[in-house]
Amino acid sequence: MAQLYASDLARRLSRHAEAVCRRYLSNGGRQGNYWLAGDVRNAPGRSTFVRLNNSPKGPAGKWQDAATGEHGDLLDVIRESLGLADFKDVAAEARAFLALPHPESERHGPAPRPGQAPPGSPEAARRLIGMARPIAGTPVARYLGGRAITMLAGTGALRFHPRCYYRRDEHSPTETWPAMIAAVTDLSGRITGAHRTWLDPAGFDPVRLGKAPIEVQRKAMGELLGNAVRFGAPGEVLAAGEGIETMLSLRQALPSLPAVAALSAAHLAAILFPPGLKRLYIARDLDSAGDGARDTLRQRARRAGIEPLDLSPSRGDFNEDLRLDGGDALTVRVREQLLQRDIIALMEASA
Repeated sequence: MAQLYASDLARRLSRHAEAVCRRYLSNGGRQGNYWLAGDVRNAPGRSTFVRLNNSPKGPAGKWQDAATGEHGDLLDVIRESLGLADFKDVAAEARAFLALPHPESERHGPAPRPGQAPPGSPEAARRLIGMARPIAGTPVARYLGGRAITMLAGTGALRFHPRCYYRRDEHSPTETWPAMIAAVTDLSGRITGAHRTWLDPAGFDPVRLGKAPIEVQRKAMGELLGNAVRFGAPGEVLAAGEGIETMLSLRQALPSLPAVAALSAAHLAAILFPPGLKRLYIARDLDSAGDGARDTLRQRARRAGIEPLDLSPSRGDFNEDLRLDGGDALTVRVREQLLQRDIIALMEASA
């Protein structure tokens, strides 16, 4: 069973081989179809080759050290680069990278009943979204309004659930709180996951910014890597960032701007590009994680023939700019950073 689970994790990691290498072999670099590093413990050098794509020579994710003859898969890369001894720790790190739920074989508690989706799975995410309702007139709309987001056109990815389950960890009791549910989708529009933001039923608190008084106020489930929460239909132009509120703040300034929220810096760096995309505006948060995600995404976009352009807030993120400076000031700041032809096209689209 453990061997089957390890094989499944390695296979999933191989779909994102370059993202794995950028995270765990950061002292190396790409050359053609390979990531070159000194060894799988992240030493600088060029003796270790990690295959990045499937080829007649072998599957993506397989590596070999020409100096020592060692070889393996991406689980070995994670184990060696982080110095992990137990497989359960390697598996936990791999699941965190892929944003997968904890496997039922390692969970405490009963297995799901027949017909019940495994907790944290894409199917469980789809069922949760199906049970939620549109946000008009709900606490979600009030929550967003408290964060100065009032332009809600194109927010069909967001739903409201009045009693969404919450557990701090597997040893804690189950609670229920109202929640904003966001559908995570792939490029075809298929739901692969869900993101939950638990809300304060008492109303908008400026300290917590409307989120529930609990320890972990946001959680994601399902398959997230490469996918995103999507607002508007992309064409030649797309804006991409981490947070839902960040991207909705940009759309407050330019309502016709297509945008995606990747939900974290690591997932922003790994988003998949829609066909026909020519320019990608990267709305980074002003922190070290945001800088790293921007740099990785820039490189990936250029290799795909897409022009990457920065969108930078004046404070920590664009929602902070919107709340503290107002919509007019944010609109001016965003337009200053867009190409003139994109401003014209977006203004025509919203007319």
